[in-house]
Amino acid sequence: MRATRSGGPGGQHVNTSSTKIELRWQPAMSVALSDIQRARVLTALASKLDTEGWLRLTASEYRSQLQNKEAAEARLVGLLKGALVIPKVRRATKPTYTSKVKRLESKSQRSDVKQQRKRITRDE
Repeated sequence: MRATRSGGPGGQHVNTSSTKIELRWQPAMSVALSDIQRARVLTALASKLDTEGWLRLTASEYRSQLQNKEAAEARLVGLLKGALVIPKVRRATKPTYTSKVKRLESKSQRSDVKQQRKRITRDE
């Protein structure tokens, strides 16, 4: 974790204090993850990793270094939670007879509505 100067609101104070937080984490070398978790995180966050395998998050939305640190850590936790979720396997099912009938009835009802909108022309 590194603190640097950030731009944005704050007046003269922002030019002298390092409130922007840059958080860097390398999931490939982390001992906090098991091998399975590490593989899942590396594939899920592959687009967010640089060429050396570092995940880099910055937080500068607050004027306080502590608040930016907490925001960066919360963002890292959110990314990890999302990456570690095992998606449910979807099993393909066939539509039921009733659902087919309902779909066809709604199609014919919609067709009837459109037929009633047409102008009636007289052939004389």
